[in-house]
Amino acid sequence: MQSRVIFGGTAAAVAARRIRNILGPVTGKGGWTCRTHEVKLLNTSSGDTVKIGEVSFQLKAPRNPELVPISHMTGPMTQTVAQHLRWIMQKDLLGQDVFLIGPPGPLRRSIAMQYLELTKREVEYVALSRDTTETDLKQRREIRAGTAFYIDQCAVRAATQGRILVLEGLEKAERNVLPVLNNLLENREMQLEDGRFLMSAQRYDKLLEDHTKEELDVWKIVRVSEDFRVIALGLPVPRYTGNPLDPPLRSRFQARDVHYLPFKDQLEVLYSIGPNVEPQRVSQLLSFATTLCSQESSSLGMPDFPVDNLPAALRVLDLFPMMCSQQLVQTMYPYEAMLGKEGCTAVENTLKRFELLDSGRQPSVVAVAKVEAVTGDQLGQVAVTIRADDKDVTFEIVIPHPNPAGPRWNPAPPAPPSSSPGFVSTPTHDRLLAEMMQSHLVKDMCLMGPKGCGKSVIAREFAEMLGYNIEPIMLYQDMTARDLLQQRYTLPNGDTAWRASPLVSAAQEGKLVLLDGIHRVNLGTLAVLSRLIHDRELALYDGTRLLRSDRYQTLKEELQLSDQELQERSIFPIHPSFRIVALAEPPVAGSSSKQWLGPELLTMFLFHTIRPLGRAEETAIIRAMTPNVPTEAVEQLLHLTHSLRQTNDPTAQSLASSLSTRQLLRICRRLSQYPEESVSHAVHKACLSRFLPSLARSALQKNLANCSVQDTADPAEPQERDLRSQVQDGVLKIGKVSVPLYNPDEKMKVPDVLFYENTQHMLLMEDILKDFLLGEHLLLVGNQGVGKNKIADRFLHLMNRPREYLQLHRDTTVQTLTLQPSVRDGIIVYEDSPLVKAVKLGHVLVVDEADKAPTNVTCILKALVESGEMILADGRRIVSDPAEAKGRPNIIPMHPDFRMLVLANRPGFPFLGNDFFGALGDIFSCHAVDNPKPEAELAMLKQYGPDVPDILLDRLVAAFGELRNMADQGTITYPYSTREVVNIVKHLQKFPEEGLANVVRNVFDFDSYNKETRELLIAALHKHGIPIGAKPSSVHLAKELALPEHRMMGYWTINQAGNARRKLLCPTESHRIDIKGPVFLRVQGYPVERHESRAMSFTEEQAHWQIPINEVNIVCDVATAKDAIYVATCNPVCLYATRQRGDAVRCMDLYDAFPRTMSGVWQPFVTVAPLGHPLDDQVLLHEEQSNTVLHLDLVTGAVRRLLLSPEKEESSPRKTSGWWNNKDSQGSFRMCREFSHKNWLLFYKEEGNQLDVLDVLEGHVHTISLPINLKAVFLVAEDRWLLVESKTNKKYLLTKPMQMGAEDSGVCQLHAISEDAVSTGFGMTSGVDTSVPQDVSSDQLSSENLSAALGQNIVSPNRVVSDAGTFATLVVGFPDLMSPNEVYSFKRKSPLCGGKGSEVFFGGRHHAGPPKRANCVSLLGANQVVRALPPGDVPLTDIFPKDVTPPMTAAYLEVTDLSSKKVKYIPVPRSMTVSPYTSWLSKVSDTDVILAPMGSAGVVTVDAGGYVRLWETGLDSLQRSLLEWRNMIGAEDGRPVQITIQRDSGLDVSAPKHGKMDPTNAPHVGGNQWAGGTGGRDTAGLGGKGGPYRLDAGHKVHQVSQAEKDAVPEEVKRAAREMAEKAFKDRLKEIHMSEYDGATYERFSGAVRRQVQSLRIILDSLQAKGKERQWLKNQALGELDDAKIIDGLTGEKAIYKRRGELEPELGTPQQKPKRLRLLVDVSGSMYRFNGVDGRLERSMEAVCMVMEALESYEHKFKGPAVVPLTSPSLTAVRRRGAADSAPPPSAGASFESRLRGDGAWFPYDIVGHSGDGFDIELVRSDRIPKNNKQRLTVLKTMHAHSQFCMSGDYTLEGTEHAVQVLSREEADEHFVIVLSDANLERYGISPDRFARALTSSPQVNAFAIFIGSLGDQAERLQKTLPAGRSFVAMDTKQIPQILQQIFTSTMLSSA
Repeated sequence: MQSRVIFGGTAAAVAARRIRNILGPVTGKGGWTCRTHEVKLLNTSSGDTVKIGEVSFQLKAPRNPELVPISHMTGPMTQTVAQHLRWIMQKDLLGQDVFLIGPPGPLRRSIAMQYLELTKREVEYVALSRDTTETDLKQRREIRAGTAFYIDQCAVRAATQGRILVLEGLEKAERNVLPVLNNLLENREMQLEDGRFLMSAQRYDKLLEDHTKEELDVWKIVRVSEDFRVIALGLPVPRYTGNPLDPPLRSRFQARDVHYLPFKDQLEVLYSIGPNVEPQRVSQLLSFATTLCSQESSSLGMPDFPVDNLPAALRVLDLFPMMCSQQLVQTMYPYEAMLGKEGCTAVENTLKRFELLDSGRQPSVVAVAKVEAVTGDQLGQVAVTIRADDKDVTFEIVIPHPNPAGPRWNPAPPAPPSSSPGFVSTPTHDRLLAEMMQSHLVKDMCLMGPKGCGKSVIAREFAEMLGYNIEPIMLYQDMTARDLLQQRYTLPNGDTAWRASPLVSAAQEGKLVLLDGIHRVNLGTLAVLSRLIHDRELALYDGTRLLRSDRYQTLKEELQLSDQELQERSIFPIHPSFRIVALAEPPVAGSSSKQWLGPELLTMFLFHTIRPLGRAEETAIIRAMTPNVPTEAVEQLLHLTHSLRQTNDPTAQSLASSLSTRQLLRICRRLSQYPEESVSHAVHKACLSRFLPSLARSALQKNLANCSVQDTADPAEPQERDLRSQVQDGVLKIGKVSVPLYNPDEKMKVPDVLFYENTQHMLLMEDILKDFLLGEHLLLVGNQGVGKNKIADRFLHLMNRPREYLQLHRDTTVQTLTLQPSVRDGIIVYEDSPLVKAVKLGHVLVVDEADKAPTNVTCILKALVESGEMILADGRRIVSDPAEAKGRPNIIPMHPDFRMLVLANRPGFPFLGNDFFGALGDIFSCHAVDNPKPEAELAMLKQYGPDVPDILLDRLVAAFGELRNMADQGTITYPYSTREVVNIVKHLQKFPEEGLANVVRNVFDFDSYNKETRELLIAALHKHGIPIGAKPSSVHLAKELALPEHRMMGYWTINQAGNARRKLLCPTESHRIDIKGPVFLRVQGYPVERHESRAMSFTEEQAHWQIPINEVNIVCDVATAKDAIYVATCNPVCLYATRQRGDAVRCMDLYDAFPRTMSGVWQPFVTVAPLGHPLDDQVLLHEEQSNTVLHLDLVTGAVRRLLLSPEKEESSPRKTSGWWNNKDSQGSFRMCREFSHKNWLLFYKEEGNQLDVLDVLEGHVHTISLPINLKAVFLVAEDRWLLVESKTNKKYLLTKPMQMGAEDSGVCQLHAISEDAVSTGFGMTSGVDTSVPQDVSSDQLSSENLSAALGQNIVSPNRVVSDAGTFATLVVGFPDLMSPNEVYSFKRKSPLCGGKGSEVFFGGRHHAGPPKRANCVSLLGANQVVRALPPGDVPLTDIFPKDVTPPMTAAYLEVTDLSSKKVKYIPVPRSMTVSPYTSWLSKVSDTDVILAPMGSAGVVTVDAGGYVRLWETGLDSLQRSLLEWRNMIGAEDGRPVQITIQRDSGLDVSAPKHGKMDPTNAPHVGGNQWAGGTGGRDTAGLGGKGGPYRLDAGHKVHQVSQAEKDAVPEEVKRAAREMAEKAFKDRLKEIHMSEYDGATYERFSGAVRRQVQSLRIILDSLQAKGKERQWLKNQALGELDDAKIIDGLTGEKAIYKRRGELEPELGTPQQKPKRLRLLVDVSGSMYRFNGVDGRLERSMEAVCMVMEALESYEHKFKGPAVVPLTSPSLTAVRRRGAADSAPPPSAGASFESRLRGDGAWFPYDIVGHSGDGFDIELVRSDRIPKNNKQRLTVLKTMHAHSQFCMSGDYTLEGTEHAVQVLSREEADEHFVIVLSDANLERYGISPDRFARALTSSPQVNAFAIFIGSLGDQAERLQKTLPAGRSFVAMDTKQIPQILQQIFTSTMLSSA
């Protein structure tokens, strides 16, 4: 008997070295401890025998030798393998099935195949995947000639033919699939679908003894061969991901652990592969690999090192010994990309330990030097030369030559081959390509890099260098193994067949396959490729086998078969040059969904990471690709991009991902075409900044500012540009951009839509057109209802482009996007989807609602947009190059005019769609579509509602603008859009009598059940004057009292020359004014919250708003000009300017112009005078003590000082006291501003005797000297002035020539005025009581108003004089008539005393002398005099009923109406704040307000706290406003609504008659018989025709009024109230909380209820989104799965899909919670300043908000830690108090809940910081407050602590500690929120240090909220801290808002 030692190889002769290897260890290498096994082949008479050690196995001749594995036993066989083979042989002899279990890699499969090759057994191989079904294992139906036949599949074939069934990847198959094999494994029995029954060989043979084979065949019994075995290959689960083995299945297998080869064996193998590599280096590499495969490293969460890739890596190292080891390790194990920081450190430490950290030196591989074809007989070889370490290494590569030209190569040796026009080479890419060449030698590779970094471009360049044809395959998440390998289709005769996928054809043709997006595909699907990648073998569904080319050749030689014969047996070779290049985005370390790179994938590829380009390289690429782009723009762009990429702030990095190289190129292409555009516009567009969360947006703004990218507005303001669209001579022009009109074949597909043009949309369309002309595909993102569809349709309509429309939705699949399969006559037919039609015909494809479809579906658009290629389900292929399409079947060339226009809602809450922009944004040119700006929206609404009054449209636009801002800030969740406003306007246009307040409910009734939202909405609508909820009857105008009769009081006579007193002449002199300046001061803008006052009821008050003044300031003057309002304050001196309907106030702080004197006594008092045209927006400011006159320009901020009298200017007297306490001292200077709108003013000094007239435009001062000392001056006309002499109060009239500067000007004349009583008959003295007027009008009443006032028809000059003793006085004839002027007065009962009433308001003494402001104005147009009076001067008893207490008011406006002879008193509400300097205030005015006229029929008041109110007093305008207001409410007046049906009865009217009376009075409808019916004819009734008169017989139910209906009976209300109170008390009792505590807690809880609610809504929807159901495939019921239509034809059952909860795969990491820590400041300063700004209370509200909002979401958030600062003594108290009251975690919480992580297993904690320490525990994470009492305890603790703790500040330590503690915890995301006052500088903490503390750990998102601050501390701090990480809450009410913002933006980014 002959014995030979086997070594399976191709050569018969076995070399001695190989024998030595098999027989045992090489001598001298150390002995084995265990016995060695020889593998022998024994030839005996009964056939060959294989003997392994002492176990021998008898061989049989295979029936199908081509199915026996071949060439698996190459190279030396190690001892370990021999032992494994021996064990398998033992099991085989026992007839047992085996399970080889072990780590991922090809070793287990290789051992199985070696065993089969050794024992000459045929194999049936099946790679299981999650898509494997029962039919893939047992029987599948196929249709042949119209009949369905069952075809046996692998398991049945193996059982009947006696083959070995190799099942690989048992953990990948879904749980219920494999049990179908249980009986086959155990008893070798199985019932088949076609009725046959498989029976074990023993039983079958037994039956054969009694029955014939024919009988058994009739009974359909089939014998299972005794040689049938199953070898299963699987991974141990749970260490690796997958489904664990079903226990019944597991029990049927014998298991063998096939771990990696022992170190020694492996080392031998590696030595033999890399003879040129130093042995020490080999052993270092292997040691490193072994270390990373140990149990310890896997417990660190690191994937196993792919030991199986070491031989491949060594083959590269053998050729390139100079290559650095670390780089080699990175290609096998890309740890930097896939591990977190700790993992990377661990790997690098291990590398260091084995001396493999050698990458410090220059990268060894530099570039591909040249690629050239090898000449000679062997075609298809290229020699690649790579330069490495100044050496050139050349090696040969086999490549296919479908293109006869061969590869491109550059004959010049030094130049690297980069001759393709679209590729710009850079050193980084050259190096990368060279490394890819090395990998190509040995293995398939994977390129990893972020979106848009050039993966596809590099892969294509690599293919071009080697002359490859490329096969791009876009992978998507739902992809199945069938989609990867073979799909079914029907032949024209209806038979079913299998079509090879592009991957399989590429393998046979030797193409380079680009698997784009392996990070998206399920690992279970990719597993089917592992055999193709490792062994280059593949078994397909239809039984075809693909073999590696050398094995194919060996097989061909051994079996002596031709190619033709092998192909008939379905065996095909895989081309030797076939390679796979996978493209992927880098994995996200620690993420449960995005960490796709696991141990299995590591064994499949060598990895190359594409790093983002360096700045110089990126510049070079941009310069080369877009040569004309402006240099400065490129510099700015790259500065910004690289500064974003280099930060470790996750927010900034997410922004950087929007600025990938691809986007930068797109931006530069556009800038080179349109160089005038701004960089910031392009960046905002690329990042879609309009829809970024607020944190990210502020980070972007800050980075733009840091990189000095000007954030300009649109360069050309739309107002100046013509933005119409026009078509001329076949050219369309939008704005400045023009395009020739398209001439379509299908005109009916061009959209036509009603579109009203407005500037904003035209600007957008112009922008879109620019991109369209650059060849971009477009993405429009916006909220709902902003007009995305309209804009898209209008755009296509203007360009005349036909469109195809595709609407996506949740259930869109890749198939529905491309083709719609259907069955016609038994043949499957594919209908082109709109996408394919658009590609074919060159139409524009509009994809609507793109965010609704899963991104894994829409990502297939990427291949289409990027490379213009796409493979359809029916095997056809779209290509972009028409040349490629010529002569090739099944090719659809892409039409050059094809474009995509995608519409999507913005990402994030409340749409919660899929983030289309995030996934695919960078392959489109993105445009944010926003609601139109107010002007544009108004113009558009006017076109929709031409008859709707403008005021309504204004209010609507303003209110909706406010609501949108609220939505942007997160206060409300629904973003109200233009669509809603348009619908309201359409309604108002059609039904004008319906009130606006009613119609807006059409939009807002959605929110009517959410109390908090409803209150917010109503407040916003009321603010803008939309009286929603108001009743037409709520008109609350002030009560009118009758005026006393007017009486003639006497005469004023102007003494002429002939009279007793001579005419006095007053000399004048003129000089130019001296101007100092200008100095430019900052004009600061503040937003103003303007509130319409007539929201709920109609009063005289129109609107009110607050000017931002601080509480010590004193308002000292108000003036108006047209619609501008100017307010001056004097402590410090400031000027505020605002518009009547404006939403902003401009402020100039003039502190520098009026510095305080050293003693701090001198206090300025200023008066303001607005100037007129051409000096609009300019004012004069006059300071009354120093006579300083300043000219201010509110546009430029220029301040000039005008010196009136040059000689006196220098000696400005130092006053010893202020104006508020000088008893009598010299008088102050006064300014008369009646004619300031004509740009001249008059100045005089009290007790002085000269007048200075300042002409601002001329720049002259005219000084008039007087013979009298002055008390007051009134300008009653431009050329006539009324002077009052001091002491005597005598009046004079000064007349002057109109032109002061005229040459012939006479001097001014002074006339005395004598005042005479009517008669002296009543004992009155002849001298009237000469009082000083408070106000004299500078113009006259119109003759109608004068006649109305005096009750007689009269036309005469007149003036209205107001003084303390009268309501009003009319002087008729004054000042123009020289005859005696009649004086008529409306006398008061008692004169105004002014002072008394003010006691209430100002403690403090009263001073002599009247207040500075008279507060009296004459409204000549309205015939009214309006005064502001203190309550003491008001007849309160007449106004208010006896039992009503008058309200507390700042003042009353007394309106004396001379037309209606009525006086009314309007209360002015008290100001919110009053300056503490009350005695100064009382000198300004009698009341808390000052007054100025506003227009002709109203006044404006400003109260001491800076609150501005507009009042409408004129009767006519009040009536008009009331009518408008009632129209807005609408005409629901409670009348019954009647329903009328109009019928045409067809009968004509005969003659009118009363009709018969029905004795029963039954209702009658129609007809013409009865009286009192409805809808009839001829008779008296209602709603009919032809009757004599209407007659209602009372059939309509009596209708109660609307108000009555709305009223709920009082007892019902009471019952409801009592029920609520009782429930509340019960709840308090239950948690042992007193009512007082309940009220205290409610104070904090109520303040944040709205924010808590909106946060909870967001958390809920996030949860809902997380739980969205997925498609479950292969179901027996549900919806038909398009991919399974053919299976349905053949009669399969499991062809449906349905939605269901997808169970997470076992072994996938559990989703970790988010972890939050709240660090609150409970230091002493919080308590100390709480009285000033409420900071402590706001902190408590913030803590309350966190506790309430996260209640029952603790599994989403681990608990916040609030770090208070506390004293040790208190800490103990608190620990006992707060912590002990919380119940311990429930011990009985179920195991599942712990497993799932719900319930309070991840609670949060709150920590405080103060002078006592930095980690004062308030809430512990394991003891979360569960009810209000426990939450109140936490709040009380905070309060008590800050009251009693030591002073000091531990903000910094607290922050560092919190960040440290959190970074060590396991969580999905970590948040630390620090609440602190900005008082850091006081404790010497620099902002930089604080910034470092916030950003000390990259895993922890830390935010700081500064509460209150002295001066601008907080703002300065905020500027130095990282963008988006710090907030200033000046008003502490913003804290909950800010917290909400932080949660929203960060949670959404990670949701």
